Amino acid sequence: MSTITANAATATKAIRKGPIIAALLIGAFVALLNQTLMNVALPKMMEDLNILANTAQWLTTGFMLVNGVLVPISAYLVEKFTTRQLFITAMVLFSIGTLVCGVGTGFEMIMVGRVIQAVGAGILMPLMNIVFLQIFPIEERGKAMGLMAVAMIFAPAVGPTLSGWVVQNYSWRVLFFIVLPLAILSTLLGIKTMKNVGKLTSPKLDKLGVVLSTLGFGGLLYGFSDAGTDGWGSSTVIGCLIIGVVSLALFVWRQLTTDKPLLEFRIFRYNMYTLTTIINIIVTMAMYSGMILLPIYLQTIRGFTPMESGLMLLPGAILMGIMSPVTGIIFDKIGARWLAVIGLLITTVTTWEFSQLTDSTTYMHLILTYTARMFGMSMLMMPIVTAGLNQLPQRLASHGTAMSNTLRTVGGALGMAMFVSLFTNRTTSRITEAITSGAVSQTDKAAMGALKQQATINGINFAFAVATWVTVAALVLSFFIRKTSPQLDFLKEEAVQPQQTTVNG
Repeated sequence: MSTITANAATATKAIRKGPIIAALLIGAFVALLNQTLMNVALPKMMEDLNILANTAQWLTTGFMLVNGVLVPISAYLVEKFTTRQLFITAMVLFSIGTLVCGVGTGFEMIMVGRVIQAVGAGILMPLMNIVFLQIFPIEERGKAMGLMAVAMIFAPAVGPTLSGWVVQNYSWRVLFFIVLPLAILSTLLGIKTMKNVGKLTSPKLDKLGVVLSTLGFGGLLYGFSDAGTDGWGSSTVIGCLIIGVVSLALFVWRQLTTDKPLLEFRIFRYNMYTLTTIINIIVTMAMYSGMILLPIYLQTIRGFTPMESGLMLLPGAILMGIMSPVTGIIFDKIGARWLAVIGLLITTVTTWEFSQLTDSTTYMHLILTYTARMFGMSMLMMPIVTAGLNQLPQRLASHGTAMSNTLRTVGGALGMAMFVSLFTNRTTSRITEAITSGAVSQTDKAAMGALKQQATINGINFAFAVATWVTVAALVLSFFIRKTSPQLDFLKEEAVQPQQTTVNG
């Protein structure tokens, strides 16, 4: 085992890290820029395409769902194809999807483009994590993940403001034509500089596992999303949720009993990895509540321009970018626990603050609260993920990354669908109550306008109140995080045991 570790270390040193890191970071930047451009543009796209919030959110949620379906396959893809092949394929697909979105004539065509984009991004993001874990030794991982975060945070910093400016002055289609040349540049850079990392083992793909995970994650996500339109009692919603739960249960059973699982669920025997994964899912759900609800509040209720909406998000994203390398260095020294506790305390307080919005909340108050929230988030994401992955043996690093990325992506998509459903259901019920009780007449346009505004604010506040309690759950769990180093490979020992028993028998 020590010889293998030594060989791996020697191979790692021989690789020139610079060009590989540059190509991966530019690709990730483009994929994340594309995602953050959408959030501020959604209200305008809803208006132009004549669609409701629950339909429009599929341009974001659908993207994340395809990501969630693809990420489980990432461990298989990394062992089956070279780093170079995967990177170039991912960026070519992403570029094609971006072009389809840019020329799309209606919601359906743009949705197809988003799905093609998501296939590329779904391969790219896990690939970057796995490569980083392979080329950096454990004592440098915090710093490496911090470096990765700086480039990745630059996209969310630029995205909303750029999106606001474009949507205000030009068509939202221009956004896709800004992303396209960057995607092509990243593809060309990858063709020139990308080197192969890791060994190929030609594993078999668990096709039934792919079908079950798609039905499971897809069913849950569609059920949560449709609840915002049809209500939780709808037969479609109940049917989708049942299909989702049953398929996921079968998927987990299949993964635990097959020789070559798509996702290695047995890594949850590593206790710190399990704990950090749960916290990570909760934090991601809470983060997406703010990303999708605040632009709706700012533009629909308060009448801020898309540019002003984007500028409100800018200081927080810049601060997060500055803090990420600092957080990485602190993590290498003291571990993740106190970073997570302090970060989640700040996140909890600021999320609660967003549940107290009114029609006269000042722009400066919104900027300060959002910036403080992102400051808290900057202490969470990378340290929590890295603390869990550090407990896994090197052989399981790709499985650990695939699992945490899958659950985080699906958690984010489910969180987004859930919070939008909570918001729309609460808003609708408030309007219905007022009309039914006779407090407002439907013929009184001014009164109806005021009612809709107040009901929407109440709906957003309710969704943020739920997000606060979700964050409190993560805060309690964060006290149990402790510093870890790679453990014995339980899974390999288990595989050896039956063979010894058979021989003795």
